[in-house]
Order: sequence, then C-alpha cells, then structure tokens
Amino acid sequence: MTYDQAFVLNGKTPPQALEIEEAVLGALMLDQNAIVNVIEMLHPDFFYKPEHQYIFRAIHNLVEKARPVDLLTVIEELRFEGNLENAGGSYFVAQITNHVTSSAHIEHHARILSEKFIQRELIRISTETIKSAYDETTDVVQLLDKTEQKLMDINDNNFRSDYQNISDIVAKALKEVEEAEGKEGITGIPSGFTELDNMTAGFHPGTLVIIAARPAMGKTAFALTMMRNMAIDYKKPVAFFSMEMPATEIAMRLISSQSEIEAQRLKKGDLDPWMKEQILAKTQQLNVAPMYIDDSSQLSIFELRAKCRRLKQRFDIQAVFIDYLQLMKGETDNRNGNREQEISNISRQLKSLSKELGIPVFALAQLSRAVETRGGTKEPQLSDLRESGAIEQDADIVMFLYRPEYYGYNEDEEGNPTMGMAKVIIAKHRAGGTGRINMRFQGQYARFENLAAPLSRDALMPVNESFDQNGEMYVDSKATSDDGFEESDFSNAAPDSEPDF
Repeated sequence: MTYDQAFVLNGKTPPQALEIEEAVLGALMLDQNAIVNVIEMLHPDFFYKPEHQYIFRAIHNLVEKARPVDLLTVIEELRFEGNLENAGGSYFVAQITNHVTSSAHIEHHARILSEKFIQRELIRISTETIKSAYDETTDVVQLLDKTEQKLMDINDNNFRSDYQNISDIVAKALKEVEEAEGKEGITGIPSGFTELDNMTAGFHPGTLVIIAARPAMGKTAFALTMMRNMAIDYKKPVAFFSMEMPATEIAMRLISSQSEIEAQRLKKGDLDPWMKEQILAKTQQLNVAPMYIDDSSQLSIFELRAKCRRLKQRFDIQAVFIDYLQLMKGETDNRNGNREQEISNISRQLKSLSKELGIPVFALAQLSRAVETRGGTKEPQLSDLRESGAIEQDADIVMFLYRPEYYGYNEDEEGNPTMGMAKVIIAKHRAGGTGRINMRFQGQYARFENLAAPLSRDALMPVNESFDQNGEMYVDSKATSDDGFEESDFSNAAPDSEPDF
C-alpha cells in the first residue's frame, strides 16, 4: 500500500516538513561539510515530495562517485539520469538553494525528516493491517507476525548504531573481561551443569543451541533440568514451548525432579504422608520461579516468534526452550512441499529470533535412525541430524545426549559402570572447543545431575525399570520413553517411533 492510498483512506494530510526538506537539500548543495555530517543519516524516502527524492538521489549518486556536489553538478546528474523534469526542472532545483541561510543545524533537520518518515510508515503499516484484518480470508497469525516484523524493521532501519572508535570498543571489551573475573569464567547464562558451563562459559545472547538425541535419551529431561536451574538457582526468566506433551505432564516432571518422588507414584497418587510433606516443602520454589510454559501443539514459527516477543517484552525472558524442532510448522502450509526446506527455514528463523531478542534459544531435535543401524557404540554425530543440514549450519552449539546402557553397554572404555550415566557430546561449538561431558541421569526423577553431585535417594535405581498397569515392576531396556518413563504415560507411539513428515 502506498502513502497516497493510506492517507486517502484516513482522510488526513500525511506528516511532512517540506520547508525542512528544501533546507536540507539546499545545504547539501552549498556546503560540503553538510554532506559529510548527514549523508549517511538520510534516505530518499525521508523526503515526502517526489521531486525532492529525485534531487537527493542525484546528490547521493555524486557522493558515491566521489564527484563534487553543487547546484550545477546536481542538475547535470539529474539530466544524465533522465530525471531532470521529474525533479521539477532546472529552475525548481536552483530556487531550493535560496531557502538556505546556514547549514549549522542540518543534523537536527535530518532527524526531523527521519521522524516524519517514521510517522508516515507507522500510518501506512497500521492502515495495511486494518484493511487486512477486515478481510475474512486473512490468516491472522501471519498478519500479526508480518505486522510485528514491519514495526521492528522501522526501528532497525532508522535507529542503527553509528560507527564506534576502536578505543571505545576496546574499553568495553576490557570491562567485560574485568566483570568476567568475578564470575569464574561464566559470562553467559549458567545451565547449572558445572562442566558444561566451564566448556561454554555459559550460554550467550544470540546463540542457537541444538540439543539432539534419539528417543529415550532424555532430551526433555535435560532441557527441563536446565530450565529449572536457570529459573530457580539463577533467577532467570525462561520460556518453555512443548509441542509433545501437555503442560501438566511438564509440571509433573518438575515436581518429581524437585521433590525426588518418582513420577509414577505422583501420577497414581500413591503417596506416603512423608512424601506429601516433602512435595509441599520442596516445590515452593517452583511456585515462584519465573518459568513460562506453552503447550500449544503444531506451533508455527510465526506463532513462536510472536509469543517470544511478547514474553520478552512482558517478562524479559532470558532463554527459550523448544521441544522439539521437527514438530514445528513452517511459514506456510507445506503439505506438498519439501520438508527439508521447511526445517531449514525454521532453523534460520530460530537463529534470527535469538539475535533479535538477544537471548539463547535451545531447540531440541530428533536424530535419524542411522544411529541405530551403525555399528560400534552408536554415539551420534553431526550427520545424524534429521531432515536438514541447515540445522548444523545455523546452530552455534550442537549437543548430543547419549546413554550407553540404553544400547546394552554396561561398562565404558575404561571399565567404569554405565548404569545411570549419560554423556553430553558437544559436537559443534562456534565460539569454543568440543568434547564429552559425563553426567548422572536419574530417569525416575526425570532429571540430569552433575557427576560430582551427591547421590540422591534411589539414584542407582536402573533407569530402564518401569511398572505395568498393575503396578508390578519389570525391566525392558527398550521400553522407556524419552526420559525413562513408560511411553504409554505420555503418548500412544512406540518409544522409538518418530513422527512422519
């Protein structure tokens, strides 16, 4: 929609400052210092009058060609481009310089033009939104996302930071180094896992982190443990988007982890008096923790971005978790399209979101079945990322979860028992090194712990133990869900099944 269409619908004169437009153009043609001071601040669209836009483009072209700018060269450039008549002719261009007495305030005048342009853009975008909102065929989610993006583009395009002197940048960097000294090397948001934080220095703004694994490795438990640590131990507001299980199941896992009461007993209500007391005592922190959970199924990237922006604005969230990437929908209905391209677009959008909001984004991801068919220890690798190489490309950090005992390995390479053990494999780290981190996995509590942490009650209970419908315990190394619970508690899919896309 053009300005004219927008303002005809509104019936009002658009914001403009024609006299200041003439003053700015006249100053640019009369004073070389004025060009140096403001040429990068201005844009042709800042000028409302079309003739003024042609004149400014001619001035800008001369500057780019490193040619002198004055009344005669501007007229000649307009003639060369075939735009002299569009600019009002030679007389019109010449008389503009008559309105200039001084270029002393040209920077202030340029800011006024910028403000008028922003006002016109806001009116145009708002009018477009109103018109589209009346259309019954409009997808309101896409309309909301596009409107938010256009409004943010106004801010990004008109309030960009200027260049900085290297001495100022060095001073800021040294200040960050000084502040980091008191943080024991953790400059980002800590995850609560000591070795992981030492390797990553915490998780930093603008970072896309992929947490990938095969089913039953504990992706959701790992993410929930990190969220719990960030929100409770470090008081960081965190959002969790779950497309796989309802919010009540997530809360059940958090209660189980916090109270050290098996989730199975919580679901059945099979609680001893001391358990009830322990739940009440240990879950008080959950009630006040800044954790925000959204269990919308089939969440699209449009909806996610819109919700994250609102959460950032309202609660200043410091991290986002998404469970999981392959369950998200792309920008359009891709029923007949290429799923790999759709996933590629989603991963790019998640990276863009992390930079836009200035927070780390953690996306859980499913690995392909190639892990199962491969020989050896079946440790995952980057090529196992399912459906798109763009995930590997866009991610700043790629972490794999691996539990040897799931595949029947009772001892590691050094002969140590693997019961209740898990590995976090950092396969890609754009700002640091890669490596393996050993952790303890407590499936009955749906949580991960530092390996050096003191053992909790029943910590050595085999993670593949489950209960049948009669409450009898049985052992089946392949019958656990993503985090060690019966898969039937959360879905009707087989534990090793994957959604068909």
